[in-house]
Amino acid sequence: MRKLIMLVCILALPVLFNTGLQAGVIPTWESASGEFGFYPISNEVSYYKNYDDTGEDRGTTLQFVIINSFKLFTTFNFEFTADYNFDLTYDFDNEDYMNDHYVELSLVKPITSLISVNYQRIISSFETESINQFGLRLTF
Repeated sequence: MRKLIMLVCILALPVLFNTGLQAGVIPTWESASGEFGFYPISNEVSYYKNYDDTGEDRGTTLQFVIINSFKLFTTFNFEFTADYNFDLTYDFDNEDYMNDHYVELSLVKPITSLISVNYQRIISSFETESINQFGLRLTF
């Protein structure tokens, strides 16, 4: 009950005191010519405590999801996703849980409002070498 009351108080503070809180701290900028610019879309950092279906502790995860648009004569999106897992993956050789990571870098060029061309570079502890992906993306 205390947690619920605390949550309601935290959510009510901006309404009661009109603090003007605003999501996002990265500003948009554009050159005077309009040919260059940077536009933040979503920049998030998450921290998770992991449990499997039986309730066993499976470590923690630190996750970054960064999606921004930039203009260099034409518009592109740059996406960065990274998961850093601590004591999540079971290592059969050492019979213990180990740390792992997964990083994905993407460059996306919208062709229409529905279709984009996509390049992704994937770096992870699951693969011996990095992977390059080229493809089409359907936005719906």
